Amino acid sequence: MKKIITFGEIMLRLAPEGYFRFVQADSFGASYGGGEANVAVSLANFGMDTAYVTKLPKNEIGQAAINKLREFGVDTSFIVRGGSRVGIYFLEKGASQRPSKVIYDRAHSAIADAQQSDFDWKNIFKEAFWFHFTGITPALSDNAAAITEDACKAAKEAGITISCDLNYRKNLWSQEKAEKVMGSLMKYVDICIANEEDASDVFGICAEDTNISSGKISHAGYEQVAKAMVQRFNFKQVAITLRESLSANDNNWAAMLFSDGTALYSKKYAVHIVDRVGGGDSFAAGLIYGMLNKMNHQESLEFAVAASCLKHSVEGDFNQISVDEVKRLADGDASGRVQR
Repeated sequence: MKKIITFGEIMLRLAPEGYFRFVQADSFGASYGGGEANVAVSLANFGMDTAYVTKLPKNEIGQAAINKLREFGVDTSFIVRGGSRVGIYFLEKGASQRPSKVIYDRAHSAIADAQQSDFDWKNIFKEAFWFHFTGITPALSDNAAAITEDACKAAKEAGITISCDLNYRKNLWSQEKAEKVMGSLMKYVDICIANEEDASDVFGICAEDTNISSGKISHAGYEQVAKAMVQRFNFKQVAITLRESLSANDNNWAAMLFSDGTALYSKKYAVHIVDRVGGGDSFAAGLIYGMLNKMNHQESLEFAVAASCLKHSVEGDFNQISVDEVKRLADGDASGRVQR
């Protein structure tokens, strides 16, 4: 089986217990996660042959991150060792009307300070047929942006399908820098994934009659966003997740897939959130899985939304959900009844 390759930064996640605030915490639980690593783990859990590419320091913390990926069956053989540190993010879970909060401590991480010469993309892509990255990785540093472009060029030359989740992070770079860098990378991308804000924040393409703060979403507005993105970048497909935020604990969750001039919509799920980090990554993984397993566009979309719906019920970044569980929900069993 040929591989799916993902490239990015895996971080140490430190979080207070339960819903404690940072200032209340006497201890922090440790786990690992990061956009493209989350996608790799999800796909490995679905039985796909997946490899994750990054750079990690040659110390016990870097090794612990690698061990965690291996635990789920992700191929770590392309991970480069070196650099001084693993990036860290601190997560404070929101509740009710208090939003979740993330604080990054990732400057000069191993991947941010990596060099283009660290990665032999021709060899990495030798047995690959899909490449996935997010807008977080090129935001880490100018070096990381250049390495991402090297990867995209090599993948395109090898005839590999490329997907990108825009994943704009205002704490990592400005909108102006994001538009410049991501605009240059989009010419390589076949499938673009975004949420309600990304297209607006990165490219200034806004959905009309939509207010994400109030939870108001216009299907017609997002169809216009998808059309504009296809016209500008010639994507084959655009997927947009549609999150209606009722509170930090309760969201409505759905998505749209725009392909060949037609917009398809998934069913909508009312989600009571255990952990929302990685929700978009689990959607991306589900979409990739559906497309690679000969599901039609509607089936792929429903699988992706069901997978990401279930991720909201799982602690940690990684979506530890099986294909059967996703299919059961996508087929209509949303009861949450005990399985015996």
